[in-house]
Amino acid sequence: MEVDDTEPTTRTVQARFVSDVGDEAGPPLALPINVTKEQLELICNALLKNEQQTPYLFFVNDDEVTQSIEQTVDNKRLNAEDVLDIVYQPQAVFRVRAVSRCTSTMPGHAEAVVSLAFSPNSIHLASGSGDKTLRLWDLNTETPHYTCTGHRQWVMCVAWAPDSLKVASACKAGEIRIWSPDTGKQLGRPLVGHKKWISCLSWEPYHRNAECRYLASAGNDNDARIWDVVLGTCVKVIAGHTAPVTAVRWGGSGLLYTSSRDRSIKMWRAEDGVLCKTFTGHAHWVNNLALNTDYVLRTGPFHPVMDKSMMHGDGSDKEALKRMALERYEKVCPDGVESFVSCSDDFTLYLWRANQKQFVTRMTGHQNVVNDVKYSPDVKFVASASFDKSIRLWRAGDGAFICALRGHVQAVYTVCWSADSRLVLSGSKDSTLKVWSVKERKLVQELPGHGDEVYGVDWAPDGSRVASGGKDKVLKLWAY
Repeated sequence: MEVDDTEPTTRTVQARFVSDVGDEAGPPLALPINVTKEQLELICNALLKNEQQTPYLFFVNDDEVTQSIEQTVDNKRLNAEDVLDIVYQPQAVFRVRAVSRCTSTMPGHAEAVVSLAFSPNSIHLASGSGDKTLRLWDLNTETPHYTCTGHRQWVMCVAWAPDSLKVASACKAGEIRIWSPDTGKQLGRPLVGHKKWISCLSWEPYHRNAECRYLASAGNDNDARIWDVVLGTCVKVIAGHTAPVTAVRWGGSGLLYTSSRDRSIKMWRAEDGVLCKTFTGHAHWVNNLALNTDYVLRTGPFHPVMDKSMMHGDGSDKEALKRMALERYEKVCPDGVESFVSCSDDFTLYLWRANQKQFVTRMTGHQNVVNDVKYSPDVKFVASASFDKSIRLWRAGDGAFICALRGHVQAVYTVCWSADSRLVLSGSKDSTLKVWSVKERKLVQELPGHGDEVYGVDWAPDGSRVASGGKDKVLKLWAY
């Protein structure tokens, strides 16, 4: 029997879909080698029985599948017996557009803007300045709303409660004040106790206490403190560091993380202030911490984009909201063990897990002080900002280096992520902001406009706009 050789047969390959944590989506399938990314997406959605189509990224041996398996994998290495593992990563269903223009420049502060933050529901913006005031801005009209006076020194940091109903500000004199964003009035009395200035504030997560009653602060007097903002008293003094505490984070499983200039990170039990672990390894000051649950804890019960329509309830059913917040937290951190990254003056970052004393990875590559580090909202990436003028991206799971983003001509002070984790924003001493694409690993948008160094940047949790402030005393809002 003659076999007609003119008809080319498509080679198939045994493949199975594996999630980035190693769960298999189904049995191995025989796929044609020229299957495209779009077809892989359809198969994957069908295997996982998704009700709405979710976009995915696919990787084979750490190489991203952009067109088809054929182009990604070396043909010679494929054989019929081996099962090819295709790793799938869900992408955000929504897209945040890169901000491209300055919608308003808001003067008002009499000194440099040191800190700023959007509220979790993206309705309010608060900024703290060297002129000893906290200002609240109206984002609908992009005008000043309230000026909160009372601090006797520079306002060093601001932090929103996860329910967006309170904002805390801390000053160089060591006082913390709580304000209502709706009236601009101070709530209760100032929280006094720190002997030196305060460098960081962190609220108790929503799913642990829907009243948002407790607040942690880190001070230059080597202590961290937990405050009851209703009674206006200090509940715990957490002493143990031997140098100023640079950052504090209140984790979702009842743990406090503090980083300090004594080169260590310490983990404490929040309810009784007991020291659980000391993480050592850095050779110089630890400047900042990032938890993999930061974004979820910041936004509490609602996803700022997907649940925007549900946000405007009266918030009376706190138990239901608490459950929602807990579900969101458990999605990111199913076993309750958080990962975190610390960045330091020793030019390195360390990746840690809360349940092991030894670091997971030491992330090296920066050639100068690393000042800021942030996890992406989908917890796939970590971005770090350094005085070596670059931003570096790392894989969140194992701390592997992805790429360096270069373009700033001076030290990079801060970074933040867009809500869909596709874009990174950086603020620098060179007076510009820059928007970078994670996928293309390059500069998407240059945002000049500030007259001097940029100290604070924040991307609204719903992705709608960016705020920046710095030495030139103005606040700028940026939108698409």
